[in-house]
Amino acid sequence: MVRRSVLFSPGDRPEMLRKAPGAGADVVVFDLEDAVAPGRKDEARAAVREVLVDAEFDPNCEVCVRVNPVGAGAGDDVDAVFAGEAGADAVMLPKAESGEEVTTLARLLDEHGSDPPVLALVESASGVLNAQDVAAADATDALVFGAEDLSADVGATRTDEGTEVLYAREHVVLAASAAGVDAIDTVYTDIEDTEGLSEETRFAAGLGFDGKMAIHPGQVAPINDAFTPDPGDVEWAERVLEAKREADAEDRGVFRVDGEMVDAPLIAQAERVVERARAADDGDGS
Repeated sequence: MVRRSVLFSPGDRPEMLRKAPGAGADVVVFDLEDAVAPGRKDEARAAVREVLVDAEFDPNCEVCVRVNPVGAGAGDDVDAVFAGEAGADAVMLPKAESGEEVTTLARLLDEHGSDPPVLALVESASGVLNAQDVAAADATDALVFGAEDLSADVGATRTDEGTEVLYAREHVVLAASAAGVDAIDTVYTDIEDTEGLSEETRFAAGLGFDGKMAIHPGQVAPINDAFTPDPGDVEWAERVLEAKREADAEDRGVFRVDGEMVDAPLIAQAERVVERARAADDGDGS
């Protein structure tokens, strides 16, 4: 499953919920947490459920529901959205700080006969430091990094360069990779700055992230493009893998591609490029 772009839509805006899949994101998130005022939570739960049970709602992407934190509304969200015939493809757990919280959410879902994958959002000092534990929980299928809440938690000042959250971003990637789950990068808050978004997303891809959150439909295409390998890179990767197959058949441990000696790290890089290209094709054509 490809998760290059993860687009949020407010849970109390049913017209936006229905339109969200048309933006071309790989994942749309119906948000019951930050995007909904405290006094409108019940209204949002009802709106999300109504859309999800509508037989005419047939999105061409993964549909995720961001519930409120465990102990602060998650149970009510699950009861409202996942009871009976309702449900979603995935659930996002905000402010995750332990694997136990993920397991608790999974247990709440299981009470309704549902076991969707959990996208665990780490966005506090404790969450980042415990990212490995969060990622290792059985239900976790992705780690999501929230730089804005983290900065507020530690008292950091957000900058265009992002050096204040660089360690945390890298830590989340390492934890996700060690657990074999996706790593989704933080939002880019300036919805008018497409060039800046593209640059930051390419940087995130270079760090090892698999996708990035979006807060506006206009951010989806630049994010998808940044996580889709260039045709030239795909051609190089395919030449490397073909040369490896030939070397294996001839029992050769060393081989060249384009005049360059190829070793295990380059082979792994080529495999990742091809995997990303295929996933992007599947996502665009699903």
